[in-house]
Amino acid sequence: MAKEDYATVLEYLPNGYPLEKKMMPIVQAIGKENFTLLELVPRRGVSIEINEDLYIGEGRRDKVYYILGRLKREKLTETAKNQLQEVIAKKVKENETKIVKFFNESLAINKRLHQIELLPGIGKKHMSEILKQREEKPFESFKEMKERIPNLPDPEKAAEKRIFQELTEMEKYNLFTA
Repeated sequence: MAKEDYATVLEYLPNGYPLEKKMMPIVQAIGKENFTLLELVPRRGVSIEINEDLYIGEGRRDKVYYILGRLKREKLTETAKNQLQEVIAKKVKENETKIVKFFNESLAINKRLHQIELLPGIGKKHMSEILKQREEKPFESFKEMKERIPNLPDPEKAAEKRIFQELTEMEKYNLFTA
């Protein structure tokens, strides 16, 4: 698993978690490369803004004292979940080619289930149409997918929903997150 160099702030809790006895400030963040949910401890006296990108790589970190570890999905605050949806939407737009590549190269999981079917709103009919169309010519964009396949649910939104699902719920198969 590759290490993250930058993380986007989802939530800043200056007094830590309300139900825990420790009064240590905590930052809930998501890694910019691999969608890793992280708990960070900020340096004293620094200001942290929601949606700010923090350096968490090797060497001197300006705002982060240390990485506490992975953030458990159960600990995500409501603010963090709302922020997470915005961050995911932005990342999906930025990585359109990577996600379109998923549609072009995804495989069957077993005889009865295909990776594409795990995307919210996409069932067997749309999946077989995607497979048929990609054999003729690989997709180049979300827009092209929607043009070539009638009534296809928005592939961009489907990917966003799936990534959010993988980060906030236990999933048997992860398509986009580690």
